[in-house]
Amino acid sequence: MDQLLHHLRHLGFTEMESKIMVELARQGSASGYEVAKRLGVSRSNVYATLQRLEQRGFLRCSAGEPAKYSVLKPEEMTSMISGQMRASLEYVQSSMPQHEPEKPVFYNIEGDKNVFENLSRELAEAKHEIVVDVWREEAELLRADLQRAEDRGVRLLWSCDGGEGIMDQPAPWPGLPPYGAGNGRKFSLVVDRRWCMLGMRGESCATQAMVTEHPVMTGLLLNHFAQELVLYELEQDMGEELESRYGPRYQNLSARYWSVPSE
Repeated sequence: MDQLLHHLRHLGFTEMESKIMVELARQGSASGYEVAKRLGVSRSNVYATLQRLEQRGFLRCSAGEPAKYSVLKPEEMTSMISGQMRASLEYVQSSMPQHEPEKPVFYNIEGDKNVFENLSRELAEAKHEIVVDVWREEAELLRADLQRAEDRGVRLLWSCDGGEGIMDQPAPWPGLPPYGAGNGRKFSLVVDRRWCMLGMRGESCATQAMVTEHPVMTGLLLNHFAQELVLYELEQDMGEELESRYGPRYQNLSARYWSVPSE
């Protein structure tokens, strides 16, 4: 009995409703007075509960004086409850306000396994474009994921070299550590112009990466990528002229901004 009452309450019936329904199922039919007497509770509470259950469709009331109540068959009752719950669940699912859980603006990932698993998941979700700026070692590790993305119709934009860009190693200011200190290879990827990863990896340093969907960071990486491509095209077209005017790797030009000021 206690188990049955427990499950009825779990389905949303009150203690009094559950006891009345069980009692009517046991007796077949009974008047409000008979139910109250058997349960040992006040008739006013019983009558109010009987009317409420009848209005909800779980009880039938016979004509006559006194009126007699009977409960639905178990299969009828459970079918009715199931239908009502299904309708409520469908309504809640379609009508509940939806809000995407907030992600951290920036978060860090450490270790080869974590970094490349995170990258694989994101590359698998790419729909339009992937911008890749990596060294050849990392390019080989990403080749299969990028090939699958390209097979789906995703546009791939590559920059894959040894880091010989114009501003690769600017001279430090006094008292500041060298830019890019360490032996790691820097890499960056931008997916669909909304998600990006910027990291470092190498034999003598731990693999680490920063991940974000912040538009400022994705914009910076895309701008840097575009500038690298423009410089590459200029080098192909005007290599000797650039070197004669600005020096190898444009040292005379970069010195305007990165050299140590004279005292």
